Amino acid sequence: MELWNHCENPYPFVPNEVLDQAESVRASLPNKYCDPKIAAQLYDEIFDEYRLCDDIGINIVTNEHHSGINNLWAASPVITGVVARLTRKVRILSLGTLVTVRPDPVRVAEEYATIDVLSKGRLEIGFVKSGATEMVSGDANPMRIREREWEAIDLIEKSLVTQDGPFSWEGKFFIHPHVNIWPRPYQQPRPEFWAATSDLPTCAELGRRNIVNTLLFGGYDRTRQAFDAYKQARTEAKMPAPGEDRFSYMAFAYVGDTDEEGMRIGQKIAWFLTVSIKSSPQFSKFQPGAVAPEMAPAAWRSGASRRPRPTNLDAEVLIGQGQMFAGNADTVARQIREFRTRVGGICHIIMMTRQGLVTHAEAEASFTRAAKYVLPQLQDLPPIDTDETAWHARRAADAAQ
Repeated sequence: MELWNHCENPYPFVPNEVLDQAESVRASLPNKYCDPKIAAQLYDEIFDEYRLCDDIGINIVTNEHHSGINNLWAASPVITGVVARLTRKVRILSLGTLVTVRPDPVRVAEEYATIDVLSKGRLEIGFVKSGATEMVSGDANPMRIREREWEAIDLIEKSLVTQDGPFSWEGKFFIHPHVNIWPRPYQQPRPEFWAATSDLPTCAELGRRNIVNTLLFGGYDRTRQAFDAYKQARTEAKMPAPGEDRFSYMAFAYVGDTDEEGMRIGQKIAWFLTVSIKSSPQFSKFQPGAVAPEMAPAAWRSGASRRPRPTNLDAEVLIGQGQMFAGNADTVARQIREFRTRVGGICHIIMMTRQGLVTHAEAEASFTRAAKYVLPQLQDLPPIDTDETAWHARRAADAAQ
C-alpha cells in the first residue's frame, strides 16, 4: 500500500463575519480578502512539506481549484512542475487539471509531457470532471460536461502516445488539424491515468479503460459500490480482474503522538466541511444541466435559499463514516486496514492533512509519524476476504480484546 499527501492550500484567514454574510466562499468572494503576502508564506510552507515527503517516502498529490478560499493552487501544471523540480524520489499525481474547463486538451498534454520529462518519469496524470463553481470561474459550458471530459481525455492520450505525428483530430467538442507535441513523455507510452469520481457509470467506464479510480471522502458504502462497479464492468467486458493498484481513496487524516492529539488536531481539519464548501445555488442546482430534467421542477421550486453551514461535524463522526483517519499511528494504521477490507481492496491512500486550521508544524509532525510508523504496518497485507459477515466477526473479536 502507498501513502500520498494532498494539500489543497486553503486560505482560512478571511474574517468570520465576511464568511457568514457571503452567499458563497467560492467563485464570488472578492479577492481583496486574500493577502498575497500570506499566500506566499503558505506556498513556502507547503513546498517545504513536499520536500519532507520526498525525504521520508510519502508521494505527493497536487490539484487545482479556482476563485475560492478552499484552494490557492489555481494551475495544477504550474504547481506540479515546481514539485517535480523540488523533489527527486516520490511519485507526483496531478489530480488534476480541470479538462472540462480548459479549452485546449493538446496544451494540457504538452504541459504534462514536459512535467514527466522534468521529473524523469515520476508523474501520474489525474482527471476530474469539475465542480459547478469551476464552470463559472472558467466561463465554461456546463452542458454535456461528461461527454466533453471523455473526448478531452481521449485527445490527451493520443497526443501523449503518438510518436509518428502530426495527426489531426476532428471531434464533437475539439478540432485540431495539427497535433505534434514536444517533448514526448519520459514514461512510455505515457504516465498512468487516474480519475476522481463516485458516479457509478463513470466508475464502470474507468474499469473498461483501466484508469485508476479515486474516491474522495466517499465513506465505506459509496466507495465499495464504486469499486464494485469498476470490477463488474471489467468482468462483463471479459477483462482481467483489477488489482488493488487500480483503486485509491482520499480522506482527511492526522497521525498524532497519541489518540487524543490525533482527534484534537483532526477536528481542526473539519473546517473544510464547515466553511470552505459554502456555495450559492446559482453555482450549483440553477446551472443548466446540473439537475436531471425530472428533478428540475422541484429544485426550482425550492428557491435560492442558502444551504446552512454544517456545525455538527466532528472528527469522531467523520472517522465512523470512513471519511477521516485520526489517532495515534497504530490507530490510524488499523483504521486504514479496516477500510481496505470493507471496500474490497485498495492500494493508494491519499491523506488530506494540511487542511482547515492545521499548522505547518502539525502537518510535518503527522507526515513524519505516518512514514515511520503507519506505512510499515500497511505493507505485505494478506488478500482481502470480501465476505462482510467474516469482516464483522473479526471486528467484534478485535473489540472484545
